[in-house]
Formats: sequence, C-alpha cells, structure tokens
Amino acid sequence: MKRILITGANRGLGLEITRQYLDRGDMVFATARQLEAATELQQLKQQYADRLHLLTLDLTDEASIADSQQAVRAHTDSLDILVNNAGVYPEGNPDKVDNQRLGQLGFEDALYAMRSNAIGPLLVTQAFLPLLKASSQGRIISLSSGLGSLTWKASGNPYHYSASKAALNMYMRSLAAEVGNQSLITVVVDPGWIRTGMGGEAASIAPHDSARGILKLTDQLHTEDNGCFLTWQGQPVPW
Repeated sequence: MKRILITGANRGLGLEITRQYLDRGDMVFATARQLEAATELQQLKQQYADRLHLLTLDLTDEASIADSQQAVRAHTDSLDILVNNAGVYPEGNPDKVDNQRLGQLGFEDALYAMRSNAIGPLLVTQAFLPLLKASSQGRIISLSSGLGSLTWKASGNPYHYSASKAALNMYMRSLAAEVGNQSLITVVVDPGWIRTGMGGEAASIAPHDSARGILKLTDQLHTEDNGCFLTWQGQPVPW
C-alpha cells in the first residue's frame, strides 16, 4: 500500500486520480481549499474511511501548507507519491480569459497565476520533502500543460497561465537536479486536454483515461526519467 498526497483533489482530474489510487488499495491524503464544498470527496470518504484522509490546503498560503504537513505527519512518517495537481486556469473558467489577453493584462492576475500554478506547488513540495525522502522510492508528479512548452506555444492567450506553467516546469527541473541523488524522482506531466470543468466539454480526453495513464507512468518511472517533461502517455514533451 502506497501513501499518496494529492492536491486539488476535490474535482476533475485530481478527484479521478484520488479515486483510482483508492480503488487499487492505496492510502490517499486528498486536499482541497474548501472541504465542506467537496461533495464527491466526502462521498469517497464514506466508502474508504480507513484509507482516505481529507485535508484543507490553500497552496497560496504558507501557513496552510505548514498545517497540512503537520496533519499528514499525524498519520504517517513517510510519503511515496506527491501529485501536485492543484492550480488555476483563467478565473477558474476557460470561457473567461479576457484577463489573459493582450490589452487586458495586469499585475494581480499574473501574480495570482504564478502563486497558484508555480510557486505554490514548489512550496508544497518543499514542505513535504522530508516525508518523501523517508520513502524508499519517493515520486513527485507535477501536472503542467502543453501550453507551458516554449516549443509548442503557438498562441498569445492565455498569457499568465502559459507563463506560470513554464515557471512550474523550471522550478521542478531545478528541484530534480537537486534531489535526484536522494532516491527521489520528480517529473512534470502534461495531462492532455481533459473533459473537466477546466478543460470544457469539447476536450478530447476523459479524466479516467488521463488519470489511468498518470498512475501507470508514475509506477514505471526510472532514475533516468528524473527531471523530464512527459505526456500522460509517457512521451517526451519539448521544453
């Protein structure tokens, strides 16, 4: 039984990854900013009361990150997998991207995207590194996007989202270089265009398929994969 921490587990891909790890018998620490509104997570808790732990975590708040780390420590002295899934798209809604377009760009929107999509995941990882190092095979999976690839980027908007995912990639590449000799493997993963509240109904990939691919990829990681940018199917993504 592996011990897994998943951020942003209350909906979409994070919820599906949580469900699949529970279905195969693992212990999951699932986080959300507002647990009282996480109806589907609460339902999973009833089904997997002994293996699902629900935690409040706002990854833009350092105190919240510290509190969540202490909450996990109360149940385990090590973690096998951290899935940095939580993040924001323009206003949390792909139909509202005006603040990501040239002519509408501003500091606050840019900083919010950076705090949520890049700096927050890095600080979460930093906080949980001692628990991950305590595992014999610690894995750090950070969900990025093809929009964070400089090579693939062929559009203007969404400016802040794309830049924040590129920043996440650099943060995790730096981390990989530093912790790769400590029995840890960290990769960034493009989960694809998924039919979720973020991706919209026109998206081509079902959450179940992307989640299944991410679990398989995580299980098959090797030392040489450390620091790589991969698709959910395990193919390399150009930086």
